[in-house]
Amino acid sequence: MPKRPLLALTAAACLALALQGSASPPAPAGFLGSYEWTMPDDAFGGLSGIELSADGLRFTAISDRGAWTAGTITRDAQGRITAITAAPLRLLRGKGDGPLEKGRNDSEGLAIAPDGTAFVSFENVARVLRYATLDGPAENLPTPPEFATLQTNSALEALAIAPDGTLYTLPERSGRMERPFPLWRFRNGTWDQPFALRRDGGFLAVGADIGPDGRFYLLEREFHGIAGFASRVRSFALSESGLTDERTDLQSPTGLHDNLEGISVWRGPDGAIRLTLISDDNYNFFQTTEIVEYRLPD
Repeated sequence: MPKRPLLALTAAACLALALQGSASPPAPAGFLGSYEWTMPDDAFGGLSGIELSADGLRFTAISDRGAWTAGTITRDAQGRITAITAAPLRLLRGKGDGPLEKGRNDSEGLAIAPDGTAFVSFENVARVLRYATLDGPAENLPTPPEFATLQTNSALEALAIAPDGTLYTLPERSGRMERPFPLWRFRNGTWDQPFALRRDGGFLAVGADIGPDGRFYLLEREFHGIAGFASRVRSFALSESGLTDERTDLQSPTGLHDNLEGISVWRGPDGAIRLTLISDDNYNFFQTTEIVEYRLPD
């Protein structure tokens, strides 16, 4: 999410007013629950990316200040989250032993390959880093010159990985309201931009994942001033020829959830697709870090 001082202060004031005495609107169908997550850790907050294990019981999350954590999820008999256990946040490293430099540590998107290799995308200096393990050194993927033309603080917010290792990423903003989001693809050591996704009004791309059903899921967020945030998840059939069969799987009413920015898609024990979404509290006392979950219809 953009961190410009004026925008941040305006958003803070608006949200503070919105949260005073406001009642939550009804949740859409499939809502399983919302868990407010807190930790006694000064680095906690700003969580913008999350990945869950196939059984939904383990997770990895990153913050937008170049930090990460991993832990376990405890669920009740209905599958709802009852507790989160996580390690203290640790800083992502650069190519050496030291952490990422300030100004280059705005990590937003997280994707983890089946072998545990992690990929992290950045929205300030647009690029994708590869980590054999998140506590190890980074390796820069090639960076196409077009990444440098993306809007500052609105670049590679969303990142997803296919079972064959192909990466997909797109910026938070497309540059104009009527311009589609460019979808970038990395495979065989090179980037290309074969597809674009339709943009609707003020909805911005903030997270992505490829589900166990092979569909590409896109989390989008729209800010409505004092009313708060609205969130939407669209999914698409993904193939060599493009993205087709667009579906709106979820659209939350304004003010129901906080600033949802990360998404992980997995299959529950009942066989249904689950969406796990995490909010970025922007390190504000009046916002929350919440993990929200939905069950999609069969």
